[in-house]
Amino acid sequence: MSFALPRRYWLTGASNGIGAALAEEILKSGAHLAVSSRSAAPLKVLSKRYPGQVMVVAGDLTNSQTVREIGEQIAKDWGSLDSVILNAGTCEYVDARQLDASIIEHVVRTNLLASSYCIEAAVPLLRAGTAPLLVGMASSATYLPLPRAEANGTSKAGLRYLFESLRIDLAADGIEVTMISPSLVDTPSAANNDVPIRLSWPVDQAARHIFDELKRRPPEIALPALFMAALWPLPKMPDSGKLAIGKRMIRSQPPIKDQP
Repeated sequence: MSFALPRRYWLTGASNGIGAALAEEILKSGAHLAVSSRSAAPLKVLSKRYPGQVMVVAGDLTNSQTVREIGEQIAKDWGSLDSVILNAGTCEYVDARQLDASIIEHVVRTNLLASSYCIEAAVPLLRAGTAPLLVGMASSATYLPLPRAEANGTSKAGLRYLFESLRIDLAADGIEVTMISPSLVDTPSAANNDVPIRLSWPVDQAARHIFDELKRRPPEIALPALFMAALWPLPKMPDSGKLAIGKRMIRSQPPIKDQP
């Protein structure tokens, strides 16, 4: 008699926000989960709560060698992956009147380049997995230019193009690709948005929705869906219309620096 092995996931950005809540949903399903973040401490707590299910592979994902070593560790211990969810990222706001290009560089490195390092490490493991799925975390900022979002929007637009191209090129390997586009979710970074909290989703609700939707493997998971449906037509608006909307969304806070 043969028994199916638990599904094996790699989740980045697993120490807080959507990532931490999504880790809980995955582990409650009985799956095995490799978890990454810069800080190992919260990941080790998770591994104690779910003994035998968690592999801690902490490290700075903007370092390509670190990511390569994480991939080698997963290959050594498991030999394959079935799902990879690249959730790690940062959001920093830019003051265009005193433009600091280092902010854009940091956000692009964290959101886009780090994801490309992870994809490089993950694809060979997914090829050896069962019904493999690659998941990326985009943003509603890719549908409409927003004030002070030059860094985040640029990185997420690049990330979206990367994943949507990969969807075409990896299809021959049987690897499916899903993009997640969160907008109003009550995460630490969202606390800096000028959006009434009553409109946002609690992070636990967002994680449950994402995990349930991933079972269907849609090309995109938008949350909240109605908010995203309103955004999709906006890129077709004249520039004057975009500018009018953007001005109403301008934040008064200074740029936010990501803390390691």
